[in-house]
Amino acid sequence: MSYDVAILVGSLRSGSYNRMVADALVALAPDTLNFRFVEIGDLPLYNSDLDTDTPPAPWTRFREAMAGAQAVLFVTPEYNRSMPASIKNALDVGSRPMGASIWNGKPCAVVTASPGGIGGFGANHHLRQSLVFLNMPAMQQPEAYIGAVHTLFGEDGNLTSDGTRDFFGKIVSSFAAWVAKHA
Repeated sequence: MSYDVAILVGSLRSGSYNRMVADALVALAPDTLNFRFVEIGDLPLYNSDLDTDTPPAPWTRFREAMAGAQAVLFVTPEYNRSMPASIKNALDVGSRPMGASIWNGKPCAVVTASPGGIGGFGANHHLRQSLVFLNMPAMQQPEAYIGAVHTLFGEDGNLTSDGTRDFFGKIVSSFAAWVAKHA
């Protein structure tokens, strides 16, 4: 059986290291996971006044794209010891209107990457706080804090280290088992 997995990348910039990490994870994943990137950069900030019978078109597009996902992979940097606003806003848009959350019960994993030495530890754990409330079983092991991310890729965008490649492979194979267990 294969599972439809939505990937949300918290960094919106072109040339994002986190997008490179996500691409590397997809390349190493077993064929039981069918990944698709769901863009979050165009989502207007959540405002319940706009959540009417005709919400903003990007919200509708996002909610529909996420509704079919059986699992979610979050790949994000850390901004000011927390998750980027793009990820938090996506969580908010997807959890509303009340009682119609697109997140409920979907298994997920969190991978954080940063040029710094602690690899987005703060963002990883801050995001996990929201996932508990949203009833998303989050994979616990292996923990994925990718430090010094700017040193892991060559000019061609590929991983330069067999050790990193092996670790990324372990992340996605563990995630495949997690999804199979919880989806």
